[in-house]
Amino acid sequence: MNNDNHFDTSDTQRTVRSQQLQMEYVPVQDAPQEQMLMQQQKAAGKACPFCGAVNDQEAVFCAQCGQPISKTTCPHCGAEADPDADFCEVCHKYMRKDVCSYCGARLNGSEAYCPECGSPRGGVVCPTCHTLNDFAFCKKCGTALTEEARQLVKELQQNPDYQELMTAVQEYSKLENSLPYDSERDIRKEQACQQLRERVLTLLAQDEGIADPDIPKIETQRLTKDELEEKKAEQVKRLSAILDKLAIPVTPSPAKARNYAMASKPVGVRLAWVCNFKHAMHSSPCGCAKPQMGGKWVILGKNNLTDIKDDK
Repeated sequence: MNNDNHFDTSDTQRTVRSQQLQMEYVPVQDAPQEQMLMQQQKAAGKACPFCGAVNDQEAVFCAQCGQPISKTTCPHCGAEADPDADFCEVCHKYMRKDVCSYCGARLNGSEAYCPECGSPRGGVVCPTCHTLNDFAFCKKCGTALTEEARQLVKELQQNPDYQELMTAVQEYSKLENSLPYDSERDIRKEQACQQLRERVLTLLAQDEGIADPDIPKIETQRLTKDELEEKKAEQVKRLSAILDKLAIPVTPSPAKARNYAMASKPVGVRLAWVCNFKHAMHSSPCGCAKPQMGGKWVILGKNNLTDIKDDK
């Protein structure tokens, strides 16, 4: 009886020990398989170039950081474009059918007119320059084409920064149109003209019985070339500082970003739009694929032909 009990106990111990060895052995085999499985999943997914998170192959935006991780194609010309771009910089056409290009309202894609702003889907002809436009402001002359655009212009005209900008633009335009002295001879000639004027007015006054007439002097506005260039440079710095204050920040809506930028564009000075998307120089934000990333107007000057990535 005792022998039987001893036999049973030993057999049980061997069984328990065997099970313990199996339990210890299984994870050793499974660990590499688990790592291989993870690597396979990672290879099958799409890594985000911004944060490194692995997304599904068909993902357009990263589930972790929200950045675009895929490309799409323009429905008009087939050019490659970012998924959150609404304008093709290759064929210069608006790409989205589900968003109104004039106000940013959501569409189902079949409307002839936007139910929010009433703008036609086929484009608006500018009454000033007769250019066909996909946006709320004319890309050529800057005319506000929708009621929302006109209202935005009125609101900005009450903005102190915009008022300061327009004053600075007027002063800069005067300098741009000023005729500088070409030489010392020009200065002497103008001085001679002033003296002749004073002489004639003095003689006329004396003929009327005024012995010692007080002839007002005319202060000349002309400057030398160096003086004029110095004043223009100072004014450009002032304008640039104001335009920086009116720069467009990152905003969810491309339409709203374009409209604000066009409404804040001053008339009377040559400008270009520098976008934050590619840091390219456009004639206006109407030619930028992603104005929602922000940007600002910069001064070009009268004879500056710097690299405008135009959107004709």
